[in-house]
Parts: sequence; structure tokens; C-alpha cells
Amino acid sequence: MELTGPIMLSDHRYGKAENRIVRIYRDGVRHEIRDVNVSTVLRGEFADAYVAGDQSKVLPTDTQKQTAYAFAKKPGLQPVEDYALALAAHFVNEIDPVRRARIELEEYAWQRVSVGEREHDHTWVRQGPEVRTATVTVAGKETDQRAWVIGGVDGLVILKSTGSEFADFLVDDFTVLEPTHDRMLATSLTAQWRFAETTGVDWDEVYAGIRARMIEVFATHHSKALQQTLFEMGKAVLRAYPILAEVRLAAPNKHHFAYDLGRFGIENHGEVFHADDRPYGLIHATVAREDAPDAGPAWEP
Repeated sequence: MELTGPIMLSDHRYGKAENRIVRIYRDGVRHEIRDVNVSTVLRGEFADAYVAGDQSKVLPTDTQKQTAYAFAKKPGLQPVEDYALALAAHFVNEIDPVRRARIELEEYAWQRVSVGEREHDHTWVRQGPEVRTATVTVAGKETDQRAWVIGGVDGLVILKSTGSEFADFLVDDFTVLEPTHDRMLATSLTAQWRFAETTGVDWDEVYAGIRARMIEVFATHHSKALQQTLFEMGKAVLRAYPILAEVRLAAPNKHHFAYDLGRFGIENHGEVFHADDRPYGLIHATVAREDAPDAGPAWEP
């Protein structure tokens, strides 16, 4: 097939990726820390920059970086969702060619150090690899402006040594996997949840509650498959938080295989495992309310 239609710019966006910002709050003797990685993405009237090299409507990505750092001071990074909403609204409201702004944010957790039995006022230990995520999209000028907020967690590594099985699966000529009714279940969870509202939310409290609820379900629910576990986790989160419209989960199955110690005359009753990092099963699930409001551009890249 030969295509002869005119060539056009079908989509475009640009921004400043991965601005590493650390904000220390020095409001008293006891300091607080927020450590984030912030990316800005702008959409709007920038086509001339692509097709004609005309930069007259382009806000430099360096300016976006400077703005991200300035907003870390005021209004600040507590909580990170309010920071992202304010930053996105600034670009849309104050920069005329901008029609939509998206802020993608990762927050790195720090645990306060204890000296003796007392928490130290200004020393922390970095937690990892888990990170908190937030994605905020603001579209339209002030009179008809809308906002979407997606919270999340990435790299939540969780494991249980029993309470999981995988059996009665489809078998064909190439199936060699043996069914099991007692296996180790481990994953590095990525979860994102879309809010139906963007005002009056205690973002930090909701984040902590969702994380705790997912971990609780993972631990206590007897799993017949990782797919079932993800659905139960998403369902539990939606039941606990009516302010959420949907939850999207992605989970690699971090396989642990019982190591063959029989060749050495040693019995292994589910005690010694080989942790196999690849290849791995990758399971996705979206759990949503039937009456969830339209997602608009919330999930767009």
C-alpha cells in the first residue's frame, strides 16, 4: 500500500524531566524533609516550534525547572499533591500558550534516626526502593479549568512465604509448570489510584491508608493466583476510600523456586529457595467503579 496524504504534526508536548528537589522545613528545632523527583509536561500552541522553528511561544524547559524549585519554597511540598496542583495551575493560568500542564512526581521516603530512645531532630535514613508517586493534570484556563489527580506507589516489594497457590491452569503441549498449593508469593507492586475529587483531600493520610490496606489484603487473603490478589487489593482500596474512582495495579511475579538440596542428601521442606529475577510473569489489573467520572486526560502520557 502506498500512502500519499499530506504529512502533518499529529501530537506534541514538551517539558523538563526529573528535577531533583529536596525541601527542608526549618520551622523549629525539629526539621522535616520532602525529597522529590519532578517532571513537567506542557501542551498548547507550540506547533510552530516544530514545523517552522519559531520559539516565540515556547516557555524554555529551563524556566520550567526554575519554577519547580521556586514552588518548592512557596507553596511548598507538604503535601506533594498540593504542590503539583499549584505548579500545574501556574503554567496553565500564567503562560498564555499553555492549554494543559502535567506534573509527574516521585517522592523518596526518609525515616527519622533514633539516638538512644529519642528521635533525632534533623537526621534521617533513606528508605527504598519504594517511592510514592503523584501525577497531576490541569487543563483549561481559570474560567473552565479542570484538574485530575492520580496518587500511587512504585516498587513496593512484598513477600509472603505461604498462603498462595497456583493450580488448575490451562495446559498445552509446551506446559511444563507443575501445579502447587503452597508457594511463596512475592512482587514489586506498582499501584496508581485516580481521585474523583481534587479538593479537601488529606493526601498524606489517604496515601498511608491505601498503602496499609493493600499490604493487609496481600498478607491475609489466601491467593489462588496473583491476578486474584490484585483484584482483591484494588477492591478493598475502593471500598475503604469512596473518593477514589479507580485503581490500576501492575505486579511482576518475583519467582522463588525451592532449591534442589536432595542431591546433597539434605531435605528441603520449603526452606531454601533460589530467587529468580527473570523472566517473570507481569500481571496488570484495573479495578474501577461503574459510576466513576470520566478520566479525561488523567492517564495520557
